[in-house]
Amino acid sequence: MNILIVKLSAIGDVVHTLPSLSALRKAFPEAHITWVVEAGASDLLQDHPDCDRVLVSFRKRWVNDLAHCRRIRENLSEARSFIDALRDRVYDIAIDFQGLFKSAVIIGLSRAHRKIGYRSMQELSRFFYNETIPEDMEKHAVMRYLDFVEYLGIPTCEPRFTIAVDEEGRNRVARLLNENEIGERVFVAVSPAALWETKLWDNESFAGLCDRISKELAVPVVFTGAGDDNLIGLISQYMTQDAVDLSGRTSLRELACLYEKAALLVTTDSGPMHIAAAVGTPTVALFGPTSPSRTGPFGDGHTVVRSDISCSPCYLKRCSTMECMMGITDERVFESVKESLASTGVLTPQ
Repeated sequence: MNILIVKLSAIGDVVHTLPSLSALRKAFPEAHITWVVEAGASDLLQDHPDCDRVLVSFRKRWVNDLAHCRRIRENLSEARSFIDALRDRVYDIAIDFQGLFKSAVIIGLSRAHRKIGYRSMQELSRFFYNETIPEDMEKHAVMRYLDFVEYLGIPTCEPRFTIAVDEEGRNRVARLLNENEIGERVFVAVSPAALWETKLWDNESFAGLCDRISKELAVPVVFTGAGDDNLIGLISQYMTQDAVDLSGRTSLRELACLYEKAALLVTTDSGPMHIAAAVGTPTVALFGPTSPSRTGPFGDGHTVVRSDISCSPCYLKRCSTMECMMGITDERVFESVKESLASTGVLTPQ
């Protein structure tokens, strides 16, 4: 049996689909499973024990370059090679976990007998499928994606997340921590970035929180992130205590290893939050325009901090007030950090 999974992005969405991959592998141990993913999240799937092949789509680069008349021949050649690889086998089942035009097109191009997607007409995606299921937006994304598995008649059990971190990656993370005088010490990881500006918290609030963790709790802070912006630099300029900045210095799988070692992650609603939850690290997650019931940290031991604003969740990527995030005080987040660390035995409850 050949199975095609299409879940292109983003990092958190790919993490949410890992339990469905695990369930498909358990049900069809001899199947060949291909996953199509965009470059930004592809590292999460490399060397994955449940996935036989990862096809990486560079769609964003292809579209951007072609729109600006750059590398036309090279991009067309790459896209053609991608389609050839997609169509080099006949799939018994192809599942579009994304439900958007960009993913549905890939399902349509595939040589699949059963092309399964959501019944919604979002971006006209439904026209590319020959089988559909309802999309229950009241469910958490992890459970919503597992609806595809149940549709195939596969009983689902406790969701299982697997991120393949190799020994080289673990050794590199250990070296980074040693080089920054963390070693085996307890530390709190902090991930302040987010793809939407409406998910961002105030820089001075993040700075005050990190200072209190370092000074009052005597626990070092380790910043993480993509490192492709100056956000951590902007936060650090308000800080009086030292912190370790490892942003941009790990792959996604190495980030998973780093979070395994962390006592806690303080984070916005972002991909790193989902990676930490997947490896079982407690999170204190700051939510504003989105719903934690749909895309919050999955599993037990997490704390979601929100302000009580009637318009939240709104799912807007731009907002003139950012009131839902600005209404979260560093005092509330600090108390949540203390409670989380106390519940795991890192701190003695006051």
